[in-house]
Order: sequence, then C-alpha cells, then structure tokens
Amino acid sequence: MKVLLTGTTGYIGRRLKQKLKENKNISLRLFVRNKKSLSSNIEKDIEVFEGDTFNKESLKEALKDVDTAYYLIHSLNRTDYKNLDKISAQNFIEVAKKCNVKRVIYLGGLGVKNSDTSEHLLSRLETGEVLSNQKDVQTIWIRAGVIIGSGSTSFEIIRNLTEKLPVMTTPKWVLTKAQPIAVDDVLEYLEKSLFLQEKENLIVDIGAEQLTYKQMMLQTAKALGLKRYIIPLPFLTINLSSYWLNLFTPVPFKVAKALIEGLKSEVVVQNDNAKKYFKDITPMPFIDAVKKAVKEIETNQVISRWSDNAGKIWEKNHTKEIADAIFIDRKEIDISDISKSKVYKSFISIGGKQGWFDYDFLWELRGIIDKIIGGVGLKRGRRSQDELRVGDSLDFWKVVDIKENERLLLFAQMKIPGSAWLEFKIKDDKLIQSAYFYPKGVLGRAYWYTLIPLHYFVFNNMITNIVKRAKKS
Repeated sequence: MKVLLTGTTGYIGRRLKQKLKENKNISLRLFVRNKKSLSSNIEKDIEVFEGDTFNKESLKEALKDVDTAYYLIHSLNRTDYKNLDKISAQNFIEVAKKCNVKRVIYLGGLGVKNSDTSEHLLSRLETGEVLSNQKDVQTIWIRAGVIIGSGSTSFEIIRNLTEKLPVMTTPKWVLTKAQPIAVDDVLEYLEKSLFLQEKENLIVDIGAEQLTYKQMMLQTAKALGLKRYIIPLPFLTINLSSYWLNLFTPVPFKVAKALIEGLKSEVVVQNDNAKKYFKDITPMPFIDAVKKAVKEIETNQVISRWSDNAGKIWEKNHTKEIADAIFIDRKEIDISDISKSKVYKSFISIGGKQGWFDYDFLWELRGIIDKIIGGVGLKRGRRSQDELRVGDSLDFWKVVDIKENERLLLFAQMKIPGSAWLEFKIKDDKLIQSAYFYPKGVLGRAYWYTLIPLHYFVFNNMITNIVKRAKKS
C-alpha cells in the first residue's frame, strides 16, 4: 500500500512517521514544505516530496499512485488560519480525487458546533467536513481531545502548572469535562485506520475516561508525587487566563488564547465507533499516560514536541537575510588543539536545562520580558539536551540549519524590533561565533546599541565556555 503522510514535522506527524516506517505492509511517502526539516539520510529509505497544500501542482506529484493519505495539517500559526484551513483541505481532497486516492485519514478535534464553539475548534470541525464532502474519496475522521504525551501542548500546560503552583486560583473552565487520550493510543488508531474494511466515510471519536481539567491536574500532581490545591474563580476572563498560561507555561500567548477559548466547550466522545471498529484498542488511563510522558522526558526520549512545527521559518531566505544584516557581533577562538567533534557537541548542547553559562540570569530576564510582551520566552527549553535537528525549538530560538561538526544556525523567535540569528561555525582551526541583526527602523537600531555592553560580556563568555567544555569532555 502506497501511503502519503502530510504534517510530517508536527507533533503527531513525527511520531506517526516513526511508526509507519516500521510497518512492512506499506510504502511510505512524505510531503513536506522543506526537505531540510527532515533527517539528512531519510531520503535513502523514503520518498520525499516538497511543496504545500496551496500549490496543487506539488500536491498532484505527491498524491500520484497513492492509496491512502494522512491529512495532519493545521495553519494555527498563521493569522487567517480558519480560512486557510478550509482552502488547504479543499485543495487536498480535490487533488486526491483526481489522483484516485482511495482513502484520506484525518486527525481532528472532539467537539460539537454551537454558540460556544471556539474559532480554533470550529476550524478543526470544518476541515473534517470539507474532507468528508468528496464522495469519491473515503474519509476516516479520527477525533481526539486532550492528547497526553511528552511534548504535547496539553501535557506541557498541565505539567508546568502542576509543578510550579502548589495552590492554583483557576478560571471556571477547570470544571469543563474532557476525554483525554495518550498519544500512543492516538497513533495506534491512526495506523490501524489504514486497514479498516469499511468503505463509507467514518467519524471515530477516541478518548479514555471522562475527566474535568481540575481532575487532570490533580491526577498529574499525584503522578508527580505532589500535593496541589485548586480554587476555581468565576471572574477570570479568557484574556487573563491566556496571560496566566503564557507566564507559567512554555505556550506563547497566541496559542494559549486559542486553547483557552476552546476550553469553554466540553470535548467528549459523541459516538461508539472506536469500540465498534477498533475492538483491540483499549485506551490507556490518564494517570498512566502522564507517568509514561514524564518517564520519556526524564530519560531524554522525547520524539517530538508541540513547538516542532517550523511555522514561517521556511518563508525566510536566511542566507540572504544574514548577508543583508546591518549589525554583526563576531568572536573567534583557536581550537587547533581540540577535536572538532567535541567542539560541535559542546555548542549544540547549549541552552535548555544546561543554560547559557555564567550569564544565565540575563537570559532568564530576557525570557521573562519576552513572555510579558507575548513572546515565546525561555520556557520551551529543548526536546533533547544532546541532540538537535532542523525545526527544533531551543529556548526562544529555532534551529534553521545544522551540519555535523561544522555549523549550527539559530533564528530568534523572541519579540524584537527586527530579525536576529546566532551562528556557531567551525572553520579550519577556529570556532567562529556570530550574532547577526537586521533592525526594523530606528527602534531596531536603538535596541542593538543598547545591548552592545551586555553582548560584550555575554558573547565573549559564551564562546570561551563552549571551548572550555569541549576540552573537558
């Protein structure tokens, strides 16, 4: 069976790719916006097509000769995501019909349309409706609510709040009911949907036990060995709740607001098709899913994170923009007496729990300021302390290029008046560390000049300590 997977660099997509690669009954093909977001050796084993769902020609190439296609695309990172999601889904199903695709499998959200339905959830429901409207292509619409797994948005929010706040004054949405589900169970339903014998369109609602968000946080506290108290307050608005999540969790304000708006509505199973068509799947209890997620984090086994999605970084020509940068802070240091691989391993392990050397407090302060003004802050950390790949988040940076024993290029995602990059490069017998900045107007220039004294200490300290650590390894 020829299978196309879209959304390959997203939270579910990365994990499903790993699972499908191991299935000997299928021939897997990937559809990505940029091949750089994949491992460099992946094309040796799997077909990779580059393009996006707004380009029908690239879709035709990717869907040619495909039997089943997974649709795991969502445009939440874009301003007009609701309209874009509709266009994307319509393009996909139209081209799928022309290419004689037999089945499309879509992962959407639980919920029903009513006056309280959030724009985010409404968009997921409408996407499913668009995909299910094409009679010549069967659509299996898997609907999940709160997904619990290492690196998932929902789990990161619940875990961070539970760990950091012994007493929580929460909005009334904590009493809303939901049916969470372990990410491993979601993947199981998605994979087994390939081999269903049913020929008609299907909507399959999936979930474990029904819980309120308050019960989820209390069970998470129990799994973590903590005692927590939750006091719901009726007067906390959506905006206040969003800022609250923004400050205490890794999730930026925009994502937090979209999620909070969705918490007004119950997201519970509406049909029994999961039991009817997937009798051999028994969803994992919530507390067991939490324990498994925590273990993966502790053992550095996180495959994907909610922040993996590269967003708009592929829309930038980083090479050109760096060449146009007006301000550059460059440091060089001799490494002729150290193995290049040790230097490389030293600079790719920067950030996250390991921090930024002696001036961590300045990075922390910058992260707090960024969070206050609606940025991503430092709380995203990193997926793995020892490994990086293109598309990974690293505190308030995003990895846009990485070459083993040669280069790491980070693009700044904090709120700044301009664009910034941080590059580590091994050339001949030197480590070259460069900070590039392209200012936006007078404010951008003032921002750079204000930070020059701090850059002097921070960047000198950084390159020196990278080399020191490499020598000790």
